[in-house]
Amino acid sequence: MLKIILQSSQVVPPFNERARDLRILNKPLWLHQRDLLAPYTSREVEMPQGARIPQTHEPCLVYRDNLYFDEDYIKAFIALAKKRDVPSRAAFSIKDKAFMEHCLPLSTSYIPTGDMYLADLWYYPNGPQPAAEPLVIDMDARDMGYYHIPTYMASETGDLTYHVPLRSLISIDSWVHVFIADSVFGMFGKAAREMKLLDTDPLYKLGVLGTALYEGKQVLACSRLVQIGRNCVIDPSAVIHGPTVIGDNVTIGAGVVIDNCIIGDHVNISQGNQLLLSVVGDGTFLPFLASIFMTTLMEHSMVAQLTCLQMSVVGRNSFVGAGNIFTDYNLLSADIKARDGTGKLKPSNRPVLGSCVGHNVRIGSGLIIYPARTIESDVVLVASKERRVIDRDVRFEDSDHHHLNAANLHRRLYPRPGERTVESW
Repeated sequence: MLKIILQSSQVVPPFNERARDLRILNKPLWLHQRDLLAPYTSREVEMPQGARIPQTHEPCLVYRDNLYFDEDYIKAFIALAKKRDVPSRAAFSIKDKAFMEHCLPLSTSYIPTGDMYLADLWYYPNGPQPAAEPLVIDMDARDMGYYHIPTYMASETGDLTYHVPLRSLISIDSWVHVFIADSVFGMFGKAAREMKLLDTDPLYKLGVLGTALYEGKQVLACSRLVQIGRNCVIDPSAVIHGPTVIGDNVTIGAGVVIDNCIIGDHVNISQGNQLLLSVVGDGTFLPFLASIFMTTLMEHSMVAQLTCLQMSVVGRNSFVGAGNIFTDYNLLSADIKARDGTGKLKPSNRPVLGSCVGHNVRIGSGLIIYPARTIESDVVLVASKERRVIDRDVRFEDSDHHHLNAANLHRRLYPRPGERTVESW
């Protein structure tokens, strides 16, 4: 089957980079798409935005390159589309709670039609055609709680929950969608699938229990749920619960707690760090005593001691200094607004939400960042009497390095569309 990839020229703020190049579940989105579609397609054509789709009479799968989808969704979509044997386009019902709660807010890619929304994923049995029938794939969501808190912060029960899908597709139009794809659809989704297997597959359940007994470990810590790569050094006092995947050449120090995470290759997690429902990119360094909750750290980032990151996203090659607090809750219960793909502030549909740090950012020590604020790529922030609390988005023009004598030592690597990279050194 031929795969036709439609390029999206839209960049995702504050990264100033196209969605296809951002990491989702510690893998570039374009590579994630390629790997999942490898069993179904034999060749591909990539089309610039606005280009004419090539005409052919062979079966085709067409999609926009800013789409994240998981194996279960794409398997169900292709199977049903082939069974119908008519041109089909992915669609979501307005009754799909997971789509309405997580995918639609801040999006710019879906097309409303009647009681459905159309996504940029098509199947053509005999080559591209002008029209395609909507194909609704239910995301098969279930409620999963992640906080039990005082009722004035949440519902009457005090529970904060997500509609966690077992089949996922989301258009990455905003940095919040990176958070959703990694934490809600990725880490929570993986846990939901494991729970379903344990509930419905007696042989799988016996296998997990047998492995735990053989290894003399607690069930969540056994090798069926905690996958560890090659050449790893893990202190015996570290607590690691699955489902967790740890890459190659990873060092984990004393007193570290890891629960339901993806840890990339060449990662160093030193003493006392705590990580929950998070994705840690290749080459990341966590010195000691940092707290990472439902947060994405892209490759070659660093988070220093006593920093707390909650429901946030940190871009590649960025440094977050010691003692920074990324808050995630508005004290007056006002709607948390975030930037969509066009840079406009819109309701995020999230009662709690952290912040986003772009690529190649340097943040000093002792700052407080308010919910949903963004720090653009290539920014340098230094705590001072004038700036200790980040209560608004920080653009490159606001970077503190412009006022430092060594400003020429910081190179701008991720300019906005239409702006030229400034060669600083």
